[in-house]
Amino acid sequence: MSLKEPILKILVKQYAPLTMVEQKFGRYDLMFKTDDEGRPIMLFLGKKDSNGNIIGDRYARRLKIDDHGITIKDHWEHKGKAT
Repeated sequence: MSLKEPILKILVKQYAPLTMVEQKFGRYDLMFKTDDEGRPIMLFLGKKDSNGNIIGDRYARRLKIDDHGITIKDHWEHKGKAT
């Protein structure tokens, strides 16, 4: 399952560095971890259980930036189920 445009719009924004951000998106719960510059790098998408964990899918961001700050590669990979 690849990520669609509405979710990608959320994931392009900058957030607080090195945090876990939780959001509601339609019927899904989103939880993502940001890097030291505030870019989302790990995403959990699904339903939150009673312990606060997301049951659904896990995605990781492939982000490659050169020495001048130009983005060379930026895409999300499906890593499997999140439990």
